Order: sequence, then C-alpha cells, then structure tokens
Amino acid sequence: MGLGFSEDRAWLCARLFAEASRDGVYSHGLHRFPRFIETIKSGIVDVHASPKLITALGAFERWDGCSGAGNLNAHDAMERAVSVATTQGLGCVAMRNTNHWMRGGSYGWQAADAGHIGICWTNTLPNLPPWGGTKPTIGNNPLVIAVPRAGGHVVLDMAMSQFSFGALESYRRKGEQLPVAGGFDLDGELTRDPVEIESSNRPLPIGYWKGSGLSLLLDLVATLLSDGVGTHQIPGEVAKETRLSQVFIALAPLETDRERIVNETLEFMKSASGDPAMVRYPGERTLEIRKESLTLGVPVGPDIWDAILNL
Repeated sequence: MGLGFSEDRAWLCARLFAEASRDGVYSHGLHRFPRFIETIKSGIVDVHASPKLITALGAFERWDGCSGAGNLNAHDAMERAVSVATTQGLGCVAMRNTNHWMRGGSYGWQAADAGHIGICWTNTLPNLPPWGGTKPTIGNNPLVIAVPRAGGHVVLDMAMSQFSFGALESYRRKGEQLPVAGGFDLDGELTRDPVEIESSNRPLPIGYWKGSGLSLLLDLVATLLSDGVGTHQIPGEVAKETRLSQVFIALAPLETDRERIVNETLEFMKSASGDPAMVRYPGERTLEIRKESLTLGVPVGPDIWDAILNL
C-alpha cells in the first residue's frame, strides 16, 4: 500500500507471493519479492494499472495488461477465463503488455479451485538456447495445466528447461548438486552443478529438441493470440523483462464422474511401484509442503528475511 497499490490489490498481490512460499516455490515467493519491488521503483511495473479489454469474440478475449503487476494481471485473466467458461464451457484470455507472473502454478490452482480445468503459459525473455545452439534465442516459457480433484488437484507447473532458473537458484542457495544433469558448463559439457549452468547461461531444454520446439510454439501462440510481442522482442536483461504475452484457458468439465476417473488414473499410475509414495502426481508434493507450512510455518532464509525487512 505504501507503494501505491489499493488495499484490495495490495492484499491479493502479497497473498500470491506468500502462497508461493507456503507451497515450497520459494524462488517465486518471498525470494522474488525484493526484485518485484525493484521493478516498481524502476517504472517497469505500474501499480495503478489494471488490464483493459481489447477484443471479445465469443469465448475468446484479448486484454492489455497496461504494464501492471504481473501476478495481479494473471490472476485477473484466469478469473475472467473461469467466468467465461462458467457460461460458455470454455474461456480463453490472451494478455499482452504484462509483467512477470511470478509463480505460474498459482493460476492453475486458481482455476482448479473454481472447479475448472486450467491451462496457461507465458513467454519470457530469451534465456534458453534452442537445441543445437549455444546462444539463448528462445524463452524458458512456463506451462501450467491443472485438473480439479476433491482429494487434491493435479497441477503441472513446469518450465521449458530441465530445471527452471528459480530451481537452479534454490539448489545453489542450498549448496546442492542437481539430481540429474540440468545444463552445460562453460566447456559445453553436461553438468549437475547449478553454479556452472548459471555461469554458462545454458540450461538443458526438457526432452532436448522436443522442449526446444514446445518453447517456440508456446511463444508463437501467445504472441499471435494476444497481438503482443514475442521472445525475440523482449529485453534480454532480467531487470528489464517486460511486455510479456500470456494465455489463460479455463474449461468447465462436463457432468461426468470425473472424481472417479481422476482417482482411478492416479491409482493406476502409482501402481508402477511397490511403494505408491515413490510415484508422485503433479501437485502432490505441493500439497504435502503446504500442509507442513501451515503446521510448522514457512521457512525463509535469513538473508531474504533481512532484505524484505530493509525494503
């Protein structure tokens, strides 16, 4: 509120950051908050802006984010997609000229909490080398897919690299190696060292050429639907990453026995191991961490906490 947000918008913005840390996505929760404040002070984020409707064609709408806070714009976009889907079965909102949405999974959980299937993605600055290249010319474009379930939503939240930059940061802060190779070192060799990957700026695309291709298509579709800018037009510095293009889709499931279908599918997947706990569905670990956080509290590194107190 001290930076100019209205009380309701300040509350929602703060809640989205806090929930990310509560759910174990520390890199896009409190860890990201000081950087978010910097984007406000530098003028990248307009705290007074709200999205504006540009075009409405049936279940599809195009909005301009007006350089507002990325997490608030994204929340508004998914809320609108859910509202359209409630009456039309499907709602699709494409948004241009917005900022970093922080934890992308937030908007998948949002759709699932409303009883809808949610799909959303964003383009980013060029920070991922395409398969066969060494220079970052595609985006590490996060993709989120969520399916509602009374026993715990199934929510996939993934970047286009084997490990997101946020995950690399988390492993670096803990002084740990990655569980599998996640990118290349300065000599072009695959490595599990997050520091080496951050230094080379060469994370490994998921599925090698498949992740590279998926990144490209996500960027193209978001750019075309939003009539916004593509990765190649976004400033290549993290501190200046802005004018992003995003897509939010909500689908109202038809009246089927969906809970039984989802549960049977998950049970069958877990039968791959003698110990079902060894096989996890997307979002399962999030629910476990959320429970721990609500019981024990949310862990915050002293350096991050000091930085926030000194803002």
